Amino acid sequence: MPEIDTYSFTHRELLALMIKAAGVKDGEWQLTANLGFSAGNFGPDDQTISPGAAVMIGNLAITRAKPDSPRALVMSAKEASARP
Repeated sequence: MPEIDTYSFTHRELLALMIKAAGVKDGEWQLTANLGFSAGNFGPDDQTISPGAAVMIGNLAITRAKPDSPRALVMSAKEASARP
């Protein structure tokens, strides 16, 4: 049997795992990411530098969903606990 090197999760699978890990038992939640941005000059050498930007993921979180949150991004704690 081959050795597994990577496990991949959809945003909904990750949301369910995080709800369970936080011990949340009620409410509706959505996955959020806190991002950082930095501008700079990027390139392989001094002759081919171009202005650009880098995006860093600071952290991932679950946030209580608002009434107008996109339903496709929201999961109830009950639904998360019912997942294997």
